[in-house]
Amino acid sequence: MSIFQKLFSGKKNRNTDELTIVPSAQVRRPRLATIQTTGFIVGKKTDIGRQREKNQDSIYTFESFIEASPGQDTFGIFIVADGMGGYQRGEIASNLAARTAAGYIVRHVYLPYITENTSAAQMPLTEALKNAVHLANDAVVQQTPEAGTTLTMAVVMGSQAYLAHVGDSRAYLYHEGELRQVTQDHSLVARLVELGQATAEEAHSHPQRNVLYRAIGQTETLEVETYLQSIPPGGYLLLCSDGLWGMITDEEITRILNAATSPDDAVEQLINVANANGGDDNISALLVGIGHQPS
Repeated sequence: MSIFQKLFSGKKNRNTDELTIVPSAQVRRPRLATIQTTGFIVGKKTDIGRQREKNQDSIYTFESFIEASPGQDTFGIFIVADGMGGYQRGEIASNLAARTAAGYIVRHVYLPYITENTSAAQMPLTEALKNAVHLANDAVVQQTPEAGTTLTMAVVMGSQAYLAHVGDSRAYLYHEGELRQVTQDHSLVARLVELGQATAEEAHSHPQRNVLYRAIGQTETLEVETYLQSIPPGGYLLLCSDGLWGMITDEEITRILNAATSPDDAVEQLINVANANGGDDNISALLVGIGHQPS
């Protein structure tokens, strides 16, 4: 069997218990966990980096918060997309994919949710996520056939994050000073690591580390990964492009999040360090937490 056949044969285990947890520095109580507020706590930033002429990344956020008896009601859509393609086409693809996927969720999930139209809200959320990404794929294939994009999307309802993922942008969970990768990269080197044919350290500098075997806009049919992740009190969901995680280690990300005073401070420092380490690609970071009032 050729290496190419090995890369694409078999199914991957999605048991999140097998994901690696990166120990943090010895910090008793990370500063981000002490923020007392209500609704979402969000930090977001995208940066061109130091080597590219255009920023082909796109970030999308949609936040809804209602505070009324008997409690709080939060709904949010958060997306990071990393475009690929010729001059300016990658940025069009990422923008188009983010808008299309978000628009579908707003129409088919948020509006029924906010109006309490139970008959319209019967579509399973996993199905809605996949439909949204498939619609985004159709739009990119038709409108920018020479380009493509990754897409990592989180729909957050209450403390639950429902994720849809294609490509090598990532979602992490940060909680109590620890960082855990939630999504699985759809890249050749990720498959090599999974098959035991390369180490994580080797993958970080592998010459084909940017080659994807799954992305939006590449084929008319697309397999979409979905995940369910709880965001505990004091926890944060980090969505980012490979321009961040490719230039900064998980240990560095954890250290920065431990020391950050706010989500805005965190994403600013993450991007500064990625640029200081070379800034080889566009860099996007989106940090999402659920606010909590003092008990």
